[in-house]
Amino acid sequence: MTPTVEIDGVTKRYRSIQAVRDVSFRLPAGETIALVGHNGAGKTTLLKLMLGLIHPTAGGIRVLGENPAAGEFAARRRLGYLPENVAFNAALTGRETLSFYARLKGEPVAKALGLLARVGLEAASARRVGTYSKGMRQRLGLAQALIGATRVLLLDEPTTGLDPELRVSFYEIVQELRDSGATVVLSSHALTELEERADRVIIMNRGVMVANGSIEALRRIACLPTRIRLTVPDLRPAAIPAWLGPVEGWRQVNGHLLEIDAAAEDKMALLRRATGAGAPVQDVDLIPPTLDDLYAHFLRSQETAP
Repeated sequence: MTPTVEIDGVTKRYRSIQAVRDVSFRLPAGETIALVGHNGAGKTTLLKLMLGLIHPTAGGIRVLGENPAAGEFAARRRLGYLPENVAFNAALTGRETLSFYARLKGEPVAKALGLLARVGLEAASARRVGTYSKGMRQRLGLAQALIGATRVLLLDEPTTGLDPELRVSFYEIVQELRDSGATVVLSSHALTELEERADRVIIMNRGVMVANGSIEALRRIACLPTRIRLTVPDLRPAAIPAWLGPVEGWRQVNGHLLEIDAAAEDKMALLRRATGAGAPVQDVDLIPPTLDDLYAHFLRSQETAP
């Protein structure tokens, strides 16, 4: 399948500062990508490069088959972009704002205005944007990003200011776009939100891409332990070796919970002993490494690399 976005050896330098250093990846259609990293890691720079707002110092970029750095970038009509800090004319209403962006993209105004209901702003569409809360402005920003036949959607900290209910609604919209074949790039610090929603994770640190893969692939690469949590109603530490065998580094939590960090090669054997005949275990929970754990691991790996 032809990728919608191709980044080949891209570097972006601002005088002595390298915001992005020799980054390469490809993004296919119908995939949600989490672009994560601390402030200054290069995430927003990459988004701006894809949009053609800035040009690379070295390397090449193709978005929907076109070069964003070229004078004519017709593919921009099929891009949606939500910046981290949305800013609209405070004197315009929600309807007027969305109408303006629809005309700017050459899309039917009536169809674009239907997006107000989709993001929960239909009742406030006649109000001036200056009266909107931060969350409402964020929703209006999402509506403008969805105008047109969006093939690539670039979202920078998109859930900032959204309450939990609206966050759920936002991710439902993202899923619909992904299922329709769009490429959705989510740049965010909210790693817990992204963990179950991203098909792939790209981790940036100081302008360098330090990891690129699915959560499961990154777990295999990182080789981090799985946390096994055993519920034992009458937990007696002295009796643990009798039914669990020799296990190092276990922890007793809240009196009746036993936590063990198990390496991948030890996990199944430990579970068989924990659930075998005579074991006093009432329940078992497996907690694989989270995206937070993986993020911290790959950043440490880069810092300790020779």
